[in-house]
Amino acid sequence: MSTLYALLGVEPDASQEAIERAYARQRVRYASEQVAELEPELQRVAAERNAELERAYRILGDPERRRQYDSSLAGNKAPGKAPQRGLTPRERWFAVAGALVAVGLIALFWVLTGQNDAPQRQAMSEVNRPAPLFAAPALDGGTVRLEDYRGQVVLLNFWGTWCEPCKRELPALQAAHEQLGGEGLAVIGINLTDDEKLQGRSEAQIAAFLSQFGVTYPIALDLEGSITNDYRVFPLPTSFFIDPEGAIRYVHIGELTLADVQATFIRMRGETPRRSPT
Repeated sequence: MSTLYALLGVEPDASQEAIERAYARQRVRYASEQVAELEPELQRVAAERNAELERAYRILGDPERRRQYDSSLAGNKAPGKAPQRGLTPRERWFAVAGALVAVGLIALFWVLTGQNDAPQRQAMSEVNRPAPLFAAPALDGGTVRLEDYRGQVVLLNFWGTWCEPCKRELPALQAAHEQLGGEGLAVIGINLTDDEKLQGRSEAQIAAFLSQFGVTYPIALDLEGSITNDYRVFPLPTSFFIDPEGAIRYVHIGELTLADVQATFIRMRGETPRRSPT
């Protein structure tokens, strides 16, 4: 189940100050001037995401509404067993009334927050614009430079350790790296390290997280958020397929599967290179 905390990219125990900072950073990414030149499908996704952020902040930004929201989440957890005894008619009446009130509160917040167990809708959009160049510190040392991959198809994947779809797609990305790396595909992960540090995570913790999944493809650290802003990233994960000439050809919003990567890579290999706009 997705929560408002996950939407903002913070942990449930985040301070109000951390929530304020996270909301401000997310708002910059979805500002109208950032999306004005994007394709209609991506503009629609950005508008939906912005509305979700506003709804999340209205609740988490208000301490009282946040407490009520936290209570509604706690109400969904299975309670531990406690010694039972017979209830008097009066106690049963209060128990039933209390349960109805609790169900009503949970239902109210369910509607307000739009929570559900369905997977996030995915979107693949075909584009043709120059990929912003970058040089960023690599997680394992050295520097990741996009221009060093010219001549290959590049899969640029923006992710964070707190993002559940990001975790789920890591095995698929690693498999694509292993299976297609020798055929001309370069997989590069862009970690939103500025957001990671906002939540108290170190680079060592990011590396430990990735080691659980056996990730060996390059990971670039977006320490200041500049790469994320240049690429106008929306929900995580977002992936960009860049052709050998250095133009973004496809943008995928949501979780990638190995089949997605294979199909897009094959399609791009069979396409006539296009001259990207200047």
